[in-house]
Amino acid sequence: MRTLQQAFSLLTVLAAITLASAAKAAPAAKTMTLNPATPQPDRFVVQGASLIDLRSLERPVFFRGMGYSPFLPGETPVRGLGPGNDGRYETHLRLMQAMHANYLHVFPRLMPPKFFEALDAIDLVYGQDVWIWAYEDDFLGDAFQAKTLNDIKEVIDHTYKVGRPDRLVLFSIGDELQAKCITSTDARHPGVRDYQGKHLTVTNRTPTEVALAKLIDGAMDYELTRYGRRHLYCHTSWTHVGPLGDRPDIEVSQESVLVPDMGDLICLNVYTYANGVRTSPPGSVTGTAYQGYLEQLAAEMKQPILVTQVGLSTSPIAPKPWIPGFGGHKIEEVPGAFRSVWRDIRTAKGREHYSGLVFFELQDEWWKTAKRPEETLRQDPDDPEQWFGVYSVEKNQRLTPKGAIPATIGTLFAEP
Repeated sequence: MRTLQQAFSLLTVLAAITLASAAKAAPAAKTMTLNPATPQPDRFVVQGASLIDLRSLERPVFFRGMGYSPFLPGETPVRGLGPGNDGRYETHLRLMQAMHANYLHVFPRLMPPKFFEALDAIDLVYGQDVWIWAYEDDFLGDAFQAKTLNDIKEVIDHTYKVGRPDRLVLFSIGDELQAKCITSTDARHPGVRDYQGKHLTVTNRTPTEVALAKLIDGAMDYELTRYGRRHLYCHTSWTHVGPLGDRPDIEVSQESVLVPDMGDLICLNVYTYANGVRTSPPGSVTGTAYQGYLEQLAAEMKQPILVTQVGLSTSPIAPKPWIPGFGGHKIEEVPGAFRSVWRDIRTAKGREHYSGLVFFELQDEWWKTAKRPEETLRQDPDDPEQWFGVYSVEKNQRLTPKGAIPATIGTLFAEP
């Protein structure tokens, strides 16, 4: 009898050790909660995994979007200036209307008055990207946090003084943080895992995620305190650093995978050739890796998802052979790729989690990576970043369609 009891006791101890080891091996789940007392936006709100327009309750929102950075040759934000305050916006917005776009993802932080005057004449809404320095070694550093929050406040003030808050959908705080800087931040603050702000509470997080939560909480509180209302908030991330970490080509360790859920919705740049995407399993309907990524993302995320960028660069030269797809695309190849992406998202399992897709972007950006003013007058054939537009920009500053790309987008966006 004692032998059986001893054996039973030994098995009980072993089972306890096994369970304890398993619990230790499995990291605690990341959480993010919004304070129930925090007011909802006036128009666009989150209900479950859907985005709802309170002015049109027939069905959830699915934005048909276009990225918009309206700098023309001779202009560059590298010098701290915004795009010109002139008549270009009426022309550009008409082009986007012709493509049946209903949403603009605006990249310049302080758009000029003429843009908003042109916006008044058409039925488009917009999201405001608030670019923050993505190359910081310590996103949690006090000086970085203070300066960045002041920069964000400037954009919010501009929205209410010059912009059109009634037409604004969201503020996106930061865009594509660099992997090496995420790693550096996380290494500097190994004990920072939780944050409880006035509006956001996050637990079991990475230090970089806490840094973003602090900025978004501060921005949300500033808008509510100063203006008595708020819009949707997000951080725009990219697939190279998460949120799907089970990929062989992701650029951060598992401990530093970034899940950009600190706010109201998931905003993510999802390129067909990007790390994390090209190594995905095939989708359930189209069989593409792109759909496979979208389906797993929908299954794992609880919030609405907005694909904030997808596009192809038509640069004459693809300078990085180790990144196939980054540049070098022939114009006639792009319409087929865009049709494929559209089918992927519209037929994906879990497609009800998606609130829109934004093509990047309306026009080529001559100024990208330019070091001197004269270089903004030249488009470099080996710089893919300068060639993502669906329209090219001529030296007389006119926009010219790249083959059938704009017409293809128009056909896709006209679909139900």
